[in-house]
Amino acid sequence: MRSGLQYVLRLGLNRDTVSFGQLVKVVDHIGADIVALDLVRTEEEHTVRDLTVELPTERHLEALEAGLKEIAGVTIQNVSDRTFLMHLGGKLEIAAKVQVKTRTDLAQIYTPGVARVVQAIAADPNKAFQLTMKRNMVAIVTDGSAILGLGNLGAKAALPVMEGKSVLFKQLAGVDAFPICLDTQDSDEIVDTVRRLAPGFGGINLEDIAAPRCFEIERRLSETLDIPVFHDDQHGTAVVILAGLINAAKVVGKSLPDLRVVVAGVGAAGTAATDLLLYHGIRNIIGYDRDGALVRGRRYRDRPNWEAYAEKTNPDNVSGSLRRLLQGADVFIGVSSGNLLQGDDLAVMAPGAIAFLMANPIPEISPEEAERHVQVVATGRSDYPNQINNVLCFPGLFRGVLNCRARSITMGMKAAAAEALASVVRSEELGPEYIIPGVFNRQVVDTVASAVAHAAEMDGVARRNPPTVV
Repeated sequence: MRSGLQYVLRLGLNRDTVSFGQLVKVVDHIGADIVALDLVRTEEEHTVRDLTVELPTERHLEALEAGLKEIAGVTIQNVSDRTFLMHLGGKLEIAAKVQVKTRTDLAQIYTPGVARVVQAIAADPNKAFQLTMKRNMVAIVTDGSAILGLGNLGAKAALPVMEGKSVLFKQLAGVDAFPICLDTQDSDEIVDTVRRLAPGFGGINLEDIAAPRCFEIERRLSETLDIPVFHDDQHGTAVVILAGLINAAKVVGKSLPDLRVVVAGVGAAGTAATDLLLYHGIRNIIGYDRDGALVRGRRYRDRPNWEAYAEKTNPDNVSGSLRRLLQGADVFIGVSSGNLLQGDDLAVMAPGAIAFLMANPIPEISPEEAERHVQVVATGRSDYPNQINNVLCFPGLFRGVLNCRARSITMGMKAAAAEALASVVRSEELGPEYIIPGVFNRQVVDTVASAVAHAAEMDGVARRNPPTVV
């Protein structure tokens, strides 16, 4: 299981007394892996090398440094965290698409020539899509209230995540995206601010905003703006879950409408996933959260959205423990917390069961244990097969909505994205360990974008017909 914790230790090594085998022994002893040993420079009696290692946890770094210092002839000159190095100075820059080399260039991109473009847009606001960055620009908006699995850490702490998402937008789908980190967690202020910023963007990607406020913010912005608003923590997750479930059902030989599904964690992702599964024809879905199974007729004072959820799910109004809900269930979808389940909980599921263990970094149950009891396992982690990752959705989805200049994102467009994503895995490739394509599969973005644009046209929210090839 790869941790992703890579460190670079710059070492001074005595040529006569230090061997590569000694370094390997120390690294192996603490349970780490050597990624590289690169020569930096040679000196009269020493060499200077960068030792790159991957450690199981941050605590192992201290043990590694202590072990290296015990080797005669080794000095540690510097220690760098490779993840932090990737973020130094941020991960984004602004680059011009045109060059200004002459007075004519200046007159055309700025005054006086730009005045004609301004007047054209004033006369026909839709021309902003043709003549400005709006045609390819998405705002990634957060208040930092639900950052990854870390919680409410604020707007500044959210910025590295939003920058990273901007990089993925650009590199995977050619979409320009810019982080907007708002120093407020007041729903009214967020809605007002985004509404005022919207003219410069072709779409709004809400990110890492805690439930239940995220539902209200998305709804109000969608009702107000004439560009798509998409809360990725809700709908991106939902799209990828549905795509994975479409293929997982094929693997186990079951029909989607006949599935009995238990969803643990009725927050942003759990609610959106349920809505999309219902739209796609799955009727028997039971939600479970800290108050137990969500049932009709019960009042949830702090979570009115749970009452609405219960009204459209749990057709038999089943209550009880999570294990009771899983009795005979076909699918478990966990978007909750780590170590929620025991193996015995999954053992009571129906034959050919499916488990999506989405809690990160610690799943609801270890995938190894889950595999003993169910036929198909998916997680949110990159070090196991079948990673349910939002990056499989949002680049292609926004590529599609920008290509067709969609006014909004409909359930039909999300369902189309899921079906398109599932189709990337060919029938001859399908298996328990391959129900969803990898995040670097080159077919994903184009396939999803094309399907989303077509669905937007069918649903009447497209303002133009995009070319067939993205």
